[in-house]
Amino acid sequence: MNIAIIGSGTMGSGIAQVAATANCQVKLYDTKKEALEKAANSLDKILNRLIEKGRIDEAEKKRIQENISYVENLQDLHDADLTIEAIVENLEIKQKVFCELEGIQRKDAIIASNTSSLSIASIAACLERPERCLGIHFFNPAPLMPLVEVIPAVQTSVEVFNQVFEIITSWKKVAVKAKDTPGFIVNRVARPFYGEALRIYEEGFEGLPEGEEGFATIDWAMKSIGKFRMGPFELMDFIGNDVNYTVTETVFTAFYYDPRYKPSFTQKRHAEAGYLGRKSGRGYYNYAEGAQKTQPIQDEALGNKIFNRILVMLINEAADTLFLNIATAKDIDLAMTKGVNYPKGLLQWANEKGIDWCVEEMDQLYNTYREDRYRCSPLLRKMKESGDRFLVG
Repeated sequence: MNIAIIGSGTMGSGIAQVAATANCQVKLYDTKKEALEKAANSLDKILNRLIEKGRIDEAEKKRIQENISYVENLQDLHDADLTIEAIVENLEIKQKVFCELEGIQRKDAIIASNTSSLSIASIAACLERPERCLGIHFFNPAPLMPLVEVIPAVQTSVEVFNQVFEIITSWKKVAVKAKDTPGFIVNRVARPFYGEALRIYEEGFEGLPEGEEGFATIDWAMKSIGKFRMGPFELMDFIGNDVNYTVTETVFTAFYYDPRYKPSFTQKRHAEAGYLGRKSGRGYYNYAEGAQKTQPIQDEALGNKIFNRILVMLINEAADTLFLNIATAKDIDLAMTKGVNYPKGLLQWANEKGIDWCVEEMDQLYNTYREDRYRCSPLLRKMKESGDRFLVG
């Protein structure tokens, strides 16, 4: 199969590696020759590391590299069966590229976007044959993260969706179907992991200290009690506070300013100060050489309150995602475990904690704050009345 990747940045290069490993013939396109050279050099280093770890041998490295060609002319993508675009998150730029592609490629060629936040319907609308367009959202780094969200637009044909779903599965990825709504599954359901952690910090939550000690305490609660691999502040520093804030703002706007997705001034101010996280040497934590690691307050009672509040907000968001038919229960839990490495699926967690517990926790938050941010999902309330559990198997 002939695969074209548009954009040779980290994501585009990673997708190219995935497709080439699956024995597809890949053309990686970029307008800048130096970017393509950088991508080729980066792939060589990655494959050498895999050899050192004993995961591949020299023959496999050669096979993968020979499956990728690097091109600077869009016309070279004329024979692609499937094109995946992984460029800047700008609707007009994506539409311009897609329109050019449509004039070059076969009428039955599939054109997909790796966008994490833009409407697939809007991207497809520029095409004369929008039924060939859909979203294929990989997670970074694409070769390592198993999850891929496949997102049909309202225009996408069933045949195209089924064909792509089968392709992604054949690449040994965990494919899930998501409705074309802001954030799809993962970037929607995960918002409270960041947003509620920031809210807890900002309100001076029951003895929580200010500054790095407060961030460290919230992170400790989520890792030690919740068994998450990274705490929310660590993760925001890893992603970049500028990037994470922009995604939050985009989702907030796209959901017509629903208070559930309201951005945080704490994060905005950190981004404005240039405290972007690891990449700038300073974020919620100081990453300068020699800087001492801030120690959390390891108070189990405080930690349980923090963990339970963030967890129930995550569960509530996952339940609403199911209620609004964004995805199936199974795919929601798969998305959160395979896309962002949650220790277990949120709907499975809801079953274990008890649906009654979820509703009571949400109602308690709403009664305290009287904010629509803390409205309980209608699905949780219905399930409490019926005694049902989530079917995630």
